[in-house]
Amino acid sequence: METMKEKNHTALMEFILLGFGSGPGLKVGPFVVFLAIYMTTVLGNTIMVFLIRANSRLHTPMYFFLMNLSLVDVCYSSTIAPKAMVSFLTGSKSISFYGCATQFFFFGIFVTTEAFILAAMAYDRYTAICNPLQYPIAMSKQVCVQLMVGSYVCGSVNSMVHTVFTFTLCFCGSNEIDHFFCDIPPLLSLSCTNTDINELVLFTLSSLIIVSTLMVILVSYAFIISAILRIHTAEGRRRAFSTCTSHMMSVSLFYGTLTFMYTQPSSLASPTQSKVVSVFYTLVIPMLNPLIYSLRNKDVKEALGRNISSVFLK
Repeated sequence: METMKEKNHTALMEFILLGFGSGPGLKVGPFVVFLAIYMTTVLGNTIMVFLIRANSRLHTPMYFFLMNLSLVDVCYSSTIAPKAMVSFLTGSKSISFYGCATQFFFFGIFVTTEAFILAAMAYDRYTAICNPLQYPIAMSKQVCVQLMVGSYVCGSVNSMVHTVFTFTLCFCGSNEIDHFFCDIPPLLSLSCTNTDINELVLFTLSSLIIVSTLMVILVSYAFIISAILRIHTAEGRRRAFSTCTSHMMSVSLFYGTLTFMYTQPSSLASPTQSKVVSVFYTLVIPMLNPLIYSLRNKDVKEALGRNISSVFLK
């Protein structure tokens, strides 16, 4: 009995993140890949934030949300990538119980907040295209701030619920997490107690957040497409639609991977498949977002050009 108690205590003090291989030693390949993606993510999103802050022409609701999207992308990549890279470089796979809970909590905040920001951006585009005369009032600075604060509050509440439910479980078996960061599905698989309630809470909250925010996006775009089709000139339709294509690409990438990860039953989840998908939405999507919004956005490209010119003309 005493031995079992000691084993429980040891398991609760530390987890082992197996990452992409349980063998000892350095993982140079994964380290280089993660480093390249992470540096591109930080650089791209930092540039996006700087451009929006430095150019008065970009001080609009759409770019306010885009700036916050870039900040969130950097934050939730930063909760995952540095720890994973240290593990790859040093071979140290351990993470403390409280370190795991902290990583889990902040990752949950930022990934949930991103879902609500994408929904707010869709509503912004709907208002701009379908109700242009009401746009300055409907999307005033106060409304934009309220939407952002609401996004962070929803993210914090959702993450707190999952953190409490997950880290009050009894972990009395193996402490090896078959993942490269602390996520719900691999943590639930380590528990020696019944996790049916946790899986129900995960499915319910994830489905609620995904469905509600996705409904806002889909309904907004249904009205947007209807309004665009009523525009008589082809050029007018092209210009209206061009303001939405970048957002639609981000939504497709984000919600596709999120739905795959958190709404399927744990019995159907493959650890290897989950890790690959996790890399995509924790690192690749945050890296792609600034590229998507800059390469397909005339205002951003012009702002970038002006800033580059001003640097060389000094």
